[in-house]
Amino acid sequence: MTGLLLRLAGPLQTWGERAAFPRERDTASFPTRSGIIGMFAAAEGIPRTDPAALARYDHLNLTVRVDRPGVRLVDYHTVGGGQPKELTAATSTGGNKGAAVLTNRHYLADAVFTVAVTGPDQRIARIADALNHPHWSPYLGRRACIPDEPFLLRAAVNAPVTELLHSVPLSPDPIRPATEDETMPVTFLWEQPPAAHPDLDVFAFLHDTPRSFAQHGRSHSKRHIYRTVEQLPATLAAPHGQRTLHQRLIDYALNSPAPEEVPA
Repeated sequence: MTGLLLRLAGPLQTWGERAAFPRERDTASFPTRSGIIGMFAAAEGIPRTDPAALARYDHLNLTVRVDRPGVRLVDYHTVGGGQPKELTAATSTGGNKGAAVLTNRHYLADAVFTVAVTGPDQRIARIADALNHPHWSPYLGRRACIPDEPFLLRAAVNAPVTELLHSVPLSPDPIRPATEDETMPVTFLWEQPPAAHPDLDVFAFLHDTPRSFAQHGRSHSKRHIYRTVEQLPATLAAPHGQRTLHQRLIDYALNSPAPEEVPA
């Protein structure tokens, strides 16, 4: 089992967790499994009409480090207002709505999450290769939410969670008070209780494990997640001389060991 490390950061991101097309287009406060698996499937070129292919991601384990939770933003959004009926938004039956479609779209602004993805070696290698050469470009919940670089921090890591705890540069949170302590508290979300907390209670139950992305047949199953607050070395967020956070992240990514060739 190996892993890869993703940095999910950008001006806006959104991770819907309820109905697909309600008036309120919500967002979870952290990346959902559906959103992350959707990125992998898109990068590999898996069409929405092939739900059976999603089983290849069942053995992946996700651990999310909340570097910066971001600020919630709501966009009042309209589509098709002031147009003749035939030019208004389409319906699922092939007609037109005849009026503007109004939605409130929720986003996380300036959020940063670092994600450790652990799984079988060949599956991790194929995902990493697809993310480096995607069939469809990755995005952070909606196509308009483009990820910052570096996006794929490392593609072949023996202990990705250990890297999150001790090595991956931490994006400073302007809301988090500055500290002179040697450590700083950072929130982690786990799909399995970490070894240091074997008796941890479930933090939340989510219906966000994708079973089908079909346009008229989306379905998800339940998973549970655990939450801890870990004391990380404060040096992960501290400036290193004249080197900016972006330069430190690039240095970290470039020092990655070369991934093994993916078998044909």
